[in-house]
Amino acid sequence: MNRQQTRGRGLAWVALGAVVLALSTTTATSAAAPPPTDTRGFVDSTARCAAPSTAVAYGYTSTSRVAICKDESSGQLQYRGVRVADGARLILEATSTDRGYVAENDGMTYTVTSNALIVSSGNRQIRSESMVDFHGSAPSSTPGSSTPSAPTTSTSPTQSSAIPETTTPSTPLPPPLPAEVGAR
Repeated sequence: MNRQQTRGRGLAWVALGAVVLALSTTTATSAAAPPPTDTRGFVDSTARCAAPSTAVAYGYTSTSRVAICKDESSGQLQYRGVRVADGARLILEATSTDRGYVAENDGMTYTVTSNALIVSSGNRQIRSESMVDFHGSAPSSTPGSSTPSAPTTSTSPTQSSAIPETTTPSTPLPPPLPAEVGAR
């Protein structure tokens, strides 16, 4: 084999290695674990309860993260959600019903159950996202099922996030938090 053939094969191996590396990076990114959680929800995310509130439920779907927070002094519930693809945030007052935790905004209803995040407008379901992981208790969205799931917890270091508490800010939202960028 001459020097030019050896060099050509070497370049082919380099190119093949680059393709394998690119494919393995893509696979690892798409199968990446969600950001860490603790008893207040997702660390460094809008889907996290601000102290002194506690998370009564939190979970994630393939495209969203949500937390239902309870203010211990007033008993009020709050829905905190984020769309992972673009970091869009939604923080609303919530209520607990027999069908799950419910929050409403501009004619849209967001229902969080132990197995789904359901977005609807009136009686029309817009989207139903299956929960990949859920912590806390809420009714399932299975008709006729009223048994709440068993509470579960996970532990990670506690961190706080400074997040605006309005649903319709007068100024643009700050950039998404690290845990909310591009399905990480």
